[in-house]
Amino acid sequence: MSNPEAVIRCDGLVAGYGRETVLESINLSVDAGDFLGVIGPNGGGKTTLMKVILGLVPVRQGSVLVRGEAPRRGRSCIGYVPQSGGHDRQFPVTAWEVASMGRLHGGRLFRRFTSRDSEIIADSLERTGVFHLRNRSMGELSMGQRQRVLFARALAVDPAILLLDEPTASMDPGAAASVHELLKKLNETVTIVMTSHDLTAVFSAVKSIACLNRTLHHHGVEKLTTEAIRETYRCPVDLITHGEVPHRVLPLHREPGE
Repeated sequence: MSNPEAVIRCDGLVAGYGRETVLESINLSVDAGDFLGVIGPNGGGKTTLMKVILGLVPVRQGSVLVRGEAPRRGRSCIGYVPQSGGHDRQFPVTAWEVASMGRLHGGRLFRRFTSRDSEIIADSLERTGVFHLRNRSMGELSMGQRQRVLFARALAVDPAILLLDEPTASMDPGAAASVHELLKKLNETVTIVMTSHDLTAVFSAVKSIACLNRTLHHHGVEKLTTEAIRETYRCPVDLITHGEVPHRVLPLHREPGE
């Protein structure tokens, strides 16, 4: 059963696009201070779940609450990093201007920026390692640098919750590792939900794991044991590893009451 005190709470959630159902019977509680990694195959619903929490995809059945409110009201406390996509390299916008968009949430679209806003924007760019690129056009930046600027935009919201959809997919391993360390630090004060295909990142950074493939199984932290290794890993996500065994092995999915 979902925790009524959770910062994100889904009860019996059903959602999709047109006639297609993408998410079915989703029950999820994300407590304050959690770092939840959501893994699953392409097309399994990870991005759709993010968009439902943000109020961008309507709920067909069930309910979703963000800090006790409907998503469209609760999302003002959320910083969001979408999957890296295409960018018009000719569009004249700088890294600073993109990061500044994080300060325009909550109905503040046409207000003037204050000195405090500028401090938060600068700090966000500094924390993501792109402050020195603040005056560069987005079209001049690499894919990884552009993704870091989008990450800074999410931090500029000064969020209580970060939703990160494959946030390091376009980064080289070294840059991604540095961001994972940053996320661990941010998690001391911010609740994080992250989708990722990078199982190394998931296993090393998160506190809990959810497996999503239309339906969802939410796992707590599990210790790796000899008995667990011997179990058949039946999960919507095929776990493949080279060399050492992964840091965590999840138990078999079981229906309620079993």
